[in-house]
Amino acid sequence: MDLLGQLFNTIAMTISRAARDVRPLLEAHGVHLPASTARFRTPDDIARFLDHGNTNLEPTC
Repeated sequence: MDLLGQLFNTIAMTISRAARDVRPLLEAHGVHLPASTARFRTPDDIARFLDHGNTNLEPTC
């Protein structure tokens, strides 16, 4: 949540509230997102993850 807050120029609490508000809407339409075990601390962590073509949601570092 902290990293998303940084990327969207807001705070983690705002991201958390948005996720809490959106999740029931997605589930009402049959979209069920499993909890991720991936943890990214910096934008570079995400870039490395995506550059390696990972699809398993596990960080490469």
